[in-house]
Amino acid sequence: MPDTHDAGHQRPFAGLSPEQVLDRIRRARDTLVQELHKVIVGQEQMIEHMLICLFARGHCLTIGVPGLAKTLTVSTLARALHLKFSRIQFTPDLMPSDITGTEIIEQDPETGRRHFRFVHGPVFANLVLADEINRAPPKTQSALLQAMQEYQVTVTGRTFNLEQPFLVMATQNPIEQEGTYPLPEAQLDRFMLSINVDYPTRDEERQIVRATTRSQQEEVRVVLRKRDILAIQELVRQVPVSDHVVDYAVDLVRATRPGTPEAPQFVTDWLAWGAGPRASQYLVLCAKARAVLHGRPSPLPEDIRALAHPVLRHRIFTNFNADAEGITADDVIDKLLEAVPEPSYGEPSLRERRLAASRSSGPPQRKATARRG
Repeated sequence: MPDTHDAGHQRPFAGLSPEQVLDRIRRARDTLVQELHKVIVGQEQMIEHMLICLFARGHCLTIGVPGLAKTLTVSTLARALHLKFSRIQFTPDLMPSDITGTEIIEQDPETGRRHFRFVHGPVFANLVLADEINRAPPKTQSALLQAMQEYQVTVTGRTFNLEQPFLVMATQNPIEQEGTYPLPEAQLDRFMLSINVDYPTRDEERQIVRATTRSQQEEVRVVLRKRDILAIQELVRQVPVSDHVVDYAVDLVRATRPGTPEAPQFVTDWLAWGAGPRASQYLVLCAKARAVLHGRPSPLPEDIRALAHPVLRHRIFTNFNADAEGITADDVIDKLLEAVPEPSYGEPSLRERRLAASRSSGPPQRKATARRG
């Protein structure tokens, strides 16, 4: 695929067998990662999750302390994909019109007549970086909701379609909480993945220091273009998935809901709220994207397990019991992956086994599950 740029408007996969298509996507993915690593040192998991989110046609939230190359990764990805990139720095005084755009009055120099003209805001791009999204008030945060969900922007009664592909990558600083506005659950749920970005290793940090304290800059080559990205996004939607994998994703998500027959006791003890159906959808969709990017024709349970943390961590909410014991959402997901088995056909399902157990022992006793303040 890296060599198909000049093929005009020809379909990227025209005349190729399914095996050739998957092999071409895998090689394009490997080349793309190599180009990103010309600028980005380490952060393999962040790059992997961002690519999955892009080709699954979703949006992602990256959380990490300043200086971990979150912004640089997004801008470098836009260069390697030849996409229009815009950055929005969220601040407490940012207004919705600063994101979506606004109408201005212009005067025709020939006739002298005045008319309104809409000036597009930074959301009209392919790759939008919403930097420190929790620093803006909810009214401004919500300006992104319609764009993220409907790929449209409505201003003064007029609706404008956003050019595809369209991806919002938001960042959040977990350290400073003074003067911030935590994202509401409805908006958190719009993000397909929540990506935790950790510190680099010592060797990686040495490479970062060497690379950023010299004048020579690496040139990032374009690997894919818009039509290639759209073709891969469409292909991901068409990838078949077995009932076994779907059932495993559904079982994992349903096990996060405290007080239900499917929930293990530790979920009822530690969680106030579990994940909704969108988590099941995104688990399967991201598993499809991961399989395609690695050259496989359909996802496996290992893809579900690999994506459980970024899909679920911002959709489950710990209660006071968990906070008192130092239990995090990631800790709960770790235990869920151990407790929820892959479905075994011909045997009672996880739901049936837990339902039978709950009937024999009576309703589960729920502990305090008030949400954190």
